[in-house]
Amino acid sequence: MTQDISMNRRSFGLLLAGAAASTALPLRALAAGETAVAATFPGNWEDGYRTILTPLVKEAGYDLTVAPAMAQDQLAKVMASPASPPYDTLLMSPGQMAVAVENDIIQKIDPSRLTNWGMLDPAFQGEYGPTVTVEVNGIAYNPDLVPRPKGYRDLFENPAYAGLVSWTGVASNTAVMAYTQIAQIFGTGPEDMDAVFELFRQHPEQLKGVVDSTNHQMTLFQQGEIAVFMCSTGNVARLKALGLEAEFVQPETGSPAAPVNIHLTKGAKNVDAAYAYMDAAISKAAQDKLKMPPTAMFPTNREVELTPEIAAFVTREQLPTLVYPDWVAINRNRADWIRKFDAVVAG
Repeated sequence: MTQDISMNRRSFGLLLAGAAASTALPLRALAAGETAVAATFPGNWEDGYRTILTPLVKEAGYDLTVAPAMAQDQLAKVMASPASPPYDTLLMSPGQMAVAVENDIIQKIDPSRLTNWGMLDPAFQGEYGPTVTVEVNGIAYNPDLVPRPKGYRDLFENPAYAGLVSWTGVASNTAVMAYTQIAQIFGTGPEDMDAVFELFRQHPEQLKGVVDSTNHQMTLFQQGEIAVFMCSTGNVARLKALGLEAEFVQPETGSPAAPVNIHLTKGAKNVDAAYAYMDAAISKAAQDKLKMPPTAMFPTNREVELTPEIAAFVTREQLPTLVYPDWVAINRNRADWIRKFDAVVAG
């Protein structure tokens, strides 16, 4: 069976040298024992990457250590020790990537070292690393409890949703993407967050559903305590995999989206292994598995066919219609927005 991950030039050259000397060293030994330390989101990401990517990286001659950490924690740890970063690669969305670039803790990659680079659409070929999936965000709802919402406006104006919607704070990427959309609907534009805060003041029943994380919302949804929350398609796929009644809505104003990229840290100790890991993550072999539940990641490798479940959420043809927020503006305002939102929630 043909493998999708090609051996890198360094390992191949070492293998030839070993063969000429009639040695029988395994590839891992030839690769000088390099282990890529890859920061990965906790939960399904961690499980999927450890299970699916580790053997592919081993085939390329390296080891892989999957280190679970949220993007903000990845940034904090690397910025605390930039001369000796704890990770060889980071996994982040554009908001955190902008911070990483500004602080000079990631570096541009050499695409020639990725054998699967050509399988990515140009939009997914980032100069700071490949896009491994696109997180498409929208509205999850329980069709047994509430009608299908058209978009964010419905959640505030239709009494059918009163007390059944949950929100998280502005520190959440999913939440802030929704709030910038709501700011456009009820205010003057995506940065008019004061219009959003005023909207919550006018609808105190919405504040009852404010919790600390999407994971918390998932639990409340499973328990039937809420019927609507802002989430990614992956969250809905996970709920469906658990046998729950959950549907996904692309808001009428467009679905906020966040590409997720692997980045090479500046000062990475295991660069060869890091490239092998990146290459594995964008391979057909990996993405054919990662597209399946419970991860259900949108594949960026164009040779990977969408599952019917993913296609029901978003198709490749719909990618141009997705809404990509201005993360530079979000980062510039975020601390102030967090403070103001917390004050609204506290009353």
